[in-house]
Amino acid sequence: MSGQIEARFRLDRGDFRLDVDLALPGHGVSALFGHSGSGKTTCLRALAGLLRTPGGYVALNGEIWQDEGCGLFLPTHRRALGMVFQDAGLFPHLSVRGNMEFGQRRAATGSVALGDIAELLGIAHLLDRRPAQLSGGERQRVAIARALLTAPRVLLMDEPLAALDLKRKLEILPYLENLHRELDIPVIYVSHSPDEVARLADHLVLLDAGRVVASGPLNSVLSRTDLSAVFADDAGVVLETHVAEHEADDLTRLEFPGGTIYVSRRPEPVGTRLRCRIHARDVSLALVPASQSSILNCVAATVVDLAPTETPGHMLVRLAVGSDPMLARITRRSAEKLGIRPGLALRAQIKSVALLA
Repeated sequence: MSGQIEARFRLDRGDFRLDVDLALPGHGVSALFGHSGSGKTTCLRALAGLLRTPGGYVALNGEIWQDEGCGLFLPTHRRALGMVFQDAGLFPHLSVRGNMEFGQRRAATGSVALGDIAELLGIAHLLDRRPAQLSGGERQRVAIARALLTAPRVLLMDEPLAALDLKRKLEILPYLENLHRELDIPVIYVSHSPDEVARLADHLVLLDAGRVVASGPLNSVLSRTDLSAVFADDAGVVLETHVAEHEADDLTRLEFPGGTIYVSRRPEPVGTRLRCRIHARDVSLALVPASQSSILNCVAATVVDLAPTETPGHMLVRLAVGSDPMLARITRRSAEKLGIRPGLALRAQIKSVALLA
């Protein structure tokens, strides 16, 4: 599925005003990210038709769902969408199969096979259980399955992991990644967790006080030095790598267009694609390769730009590592000592790599 999702909303609610104009890809995962009260959920509810905004406009791959200028407003039940909330909202008197069949009956067109969705989300062995017999992560997977069985053209997810503890979040994230790989429909995912966004998103929208601060491909937004206050200590980028080799000393070599990095031995076979997160705080800079250093991962980089951070005396440096961006957080004193400036060629030393898989 190609095309795009267009949405324009303006809404005044006392001291809060929503004013957004979005053009999102018609494929992959688009994340709406921001602090509490930034307007993420309000925007998602407007997209779903649960909230009607004066002058609003919504179009999905050319199909107009709302155009208040023409008096057009499709109610939620006439929009081909699936929605998953923080609370799974399952029917307690129905089994897992019964909850999923409820979604299937709402499909306007031919639904996918219930068994296929159950396998994709790892709930095939739970079909005869009632919601009270499920863990929080299992309930959310059933809620996602029910939404997918309505044969939606877009899946809207409103902080589906927010009510789960860390163990349950880690349980469900691999299944969300499966959806990312297998689904042929766009997903709009609301979150205030940088880790979730880094792990799942292709496109990132930053919201603050009801307005769009930035919108674009994940790394182009994550690597902006003028947005360091949004991510604070979580500033960093995501690298798309593949497993190149498992080496004899229990390390795995990962390759990406900008170079090579090593991590502790991974179970995935050679050729597997892995997404890695590199935090700015874990990158140091050197003008020459360090031959006497315990830091194993050192890649050639070029300075693109730099800017001060919210922390006094610190700078955020944006680098180009081949075709990939990278960020480094260093002190102003170090920047001056090394003569950090746009165009400078140097080495980026990566102290820690977070595997997002």
